[in-house]
Amino acid sequence: MNVKKLLVVSILGLIGTTSAWAQQTRNCGTMEHLEFQMQNDPGLSQRMAEIETFTNNFTVANPGSPKAIVTIPVVFHVLYNNAAQNISNALILAQLDQLNKDFARLNSDANSTPSAFQSLAANTNIQFCLAQRDANGNATNGIVRKSTTATSFSSNNAVKYTAQGGDNAWDATKYLNIWVCNLSGGLLGYAQFPGGATATDGVVVLYTAIGSLSTPGSSSPYNLGRTTTHEVGHWLNLRHIWGDANCGNDQVNDTPTQQTSNYGCPTFPRVTCSNGANGDMFMNYMDYTDDACMNMFSVGQSTRMNALFATGGARAGLLTSQGCSAPTTSGCGTPSSLAAGSITTTTATLSWAAVSGALNYNLQYKLSSASTWTTVNTTATSFALTGLSAGTAYQFQVQAVCASASGSYSAATNFTTTSTTTTCTDNYEANETRTAGKTISTNTNISAKIGTSTDKDWFKFTTTNSAKNIKVVLDQLPADYDVILYNSSGTQLAISQNTSTATETIIRNTTSRGTYYVQVYGYSSAFNANSCYRLRVNTSSSSFRTIEGAEIESIEVQAMDEVSLFPNPSNGSFTVSVLSDNEADVNIAVYDITSKAIFNEKFNSTKGENSFNLDLQGQAKGIYFVEVKHGESKTIKKLIVE
Repeated sequence: MNVKKLLVVSILGLIGTTSAWAQQTRNCGTMEHLEFQMQNDPGLSQRMAEIETFTNNFTVANPGSPKAIVTIPVVFHVLYNNAAQNISNALILAQLDQLNKDFARLNSDANSTPSAFQSLAANTNIQFCLAQRDANGNATNGIVRKSTTATSFSSNNAVKYTAQGGDNAWDATKYLNIWVCNLSGGLLGYAQFPGGATATDGVVVLYTAIGSLSTPGSSSPYNLGRTTTHEVGHWLNLRHIWGDANCGNDQVNDTPTQQTSNYGCPTFPRVTCSNGANGDMFMNYMDYTDDACMNMFSVGQSTRMNALFATGGARAGLLTSQGCSAPTTSGCGTPSSLAAGSITTTTATLSWAAVSGALNYNLQYKLSSASTWTTVNTTATSFALTGLSAGTAYQFQVQAVCASASGSYSAATNFTTTSTTTTCTDNYEANETRTAGKTISTNTNISAKIGTSTDKDWFKFTTTNSAKNIKVVLDQLPADYDVILYNSSGTQLAISQNTSTATETIIRNTTSRGTYYVQVYGYSSAFNANSCYRLRVNTSSSSFRTIEGAEIESIEVQAMDEVSLFPNPSNGSFTVSVLSDNEADVNIAVYDITSKAIFNEKFNSTKGENSFNLDLQGQAKGIYFVEVKHGESKTIKKLIVE
């Protein structure tokens, strides 16, 4: 068995692979998600490096298995768009039971571990309970159910925000948040490593992968609960066993080095990377094998996870959580005088009388014809609902939440939204494709509609030599619409994807004279058949400049494609292309998968396109990250060396 040296690394970013959902291979989005976080959180790399140093010091000082049992309160957030996605309590309880058995090495398939690895298989002494007390001290069953209009979610954290169709996290220093939903792109799940933002901390799992050995889910062969075990392993700071590189390093010294991920159910031994007679530890929960072929964590992995709960550890706050113990109950009144006012085609303001001692209120509402409720929490005695359907009957009820208990829900009250009225006309249909795009005038407001869930609006405009800089503004949005800018050949130049109905803006100051296209579409199939949006394409001889929405004269917003790599994948020799508006220093650094810098050099750029040739042909095959600092911007691109 190869013993891998523990490294103290400065984490730059890691990425995993994705596959289409005619899924024959496991697809974990944790590494892809980490790259997304690195792009949006400049301090994450340093925080993760500090956690890595702490972990390595703990590992040296605490060899072997842990002694004290750590119990972590868990809340399941179930986001469903249809009845099948609203999985049962029984399936959730079965998943929790499987999680506890896997982490305690009480799993019924533990005897399937090859004898060569039996001595390395660990009881981690980490256990999980379904929360009985919420962050406000109120009684709970640890399961939050919410209907969502989103048909699916990706690894971009939208599922973790109520405003984006998901559900806000409970206090991540006291609870493990597990979001259960429909995931797109073939994803089975993804997790956030220690060190990330608390608002997004937790694990996301595909609803069909929730289950156990005794109560399977429906996504065979990934239906026995091991997706959650795998993702919680990431949440507890475990890497993929192959280190996300060819013969990479997972920072654990008792897991054999292996060439890459394993799929299906390999035959023991599977020897790669000259890792000895016993070969890969492919039955480890942190590989990519089928659920039925996973059955162990190693002692080294157990020590790494337990470092998080030592004094000063990144997840030590969970030790003080009271989430596993039910609160003492006492009386809490029931809201009365329920009323609905300010009713329109899509909105209504709901109100009720205050309850003595109430800290906040749970408001539930639904279509009168529906069987499931949507729940929101508020400290006020009124709440404004939006996004309702016109001419539709609804019901709502309210529960008071007191310091030590929650009261009973009130009787349901009915209200009906007003009937549909058409407020605008779309004069540009049909324009669902780029070739059917309608020509619009620049520096002029236009109005159009996204009338159906599949509608996409394409528009065409031209720039001149005297006015070649572009600013696209999409506002007055009746739903969550986004906008993309393309060149004449259909190549995407920039995209704006703000949440909800926030204004979308694209600025492109490095264009040349020519024809361009704008596409407007509804995020996650959003549309409004009755209300128009407003679009304006401005062109100018002067560069458009902006920061936090206010036009100024100092910092230019640069599109991501002003930095490009080619060829990619590469044999190691590649070119970094940087578009520059003026002379400026360009610093280019290249990091391997362990965040070791293998190249770092400063170049001078001139106005226009600059090309810098780099050669990594002496490096191993695998994934690398190219960091380009150019003026006020920093861009990180993934490079694959084959």
